[in-house]
Amino acid sequence: MSTGSNCCNAAPKLIFACSGAADVGSVADQAARKLTREGKGKMFCLAGVGGRVSGIMKTTEAAEAILAIDGCPLNCVKQSLETAGFTNFKHLQMAELGLAKGQTPVSDEAIAKVADKGAELLA
Repeated sequence: MSTGSNCCNAAPKLIFACSGAADVGSVADQAARKLTREGKGKMFCLAGVGGRVSGIMKTTEAAEAILAIDGCPLNCVKQSLETAGFTNFKHLQMAELGLAKGQTPVSDEAIAKVADKGAELLA
């Protein structure tokens, strides 16, 4: 499975997603998994960034590109990456796609909408 890298650049494109308890957290998580299945990038461990796990930090530092997918305007993914010192990443805020916390059924349509925008940002 491709991780979004090519033959000349072994660094992956990493995807960090909200996986919170709300509906939008589930959509963000499933969209990141869809992007990974489609070879657009590789879903990676946000908890490892928060915990400053050395291997996860090194892989993230070496990434070709980073995508942060936030389910709600609290922007936990964005803030976690920035607190860990990462600033060079694309940010997808699901509210900007019209997907609101507490009002977004976890559906194939919502997941595809987020994954499509994520793929665009990673391209």
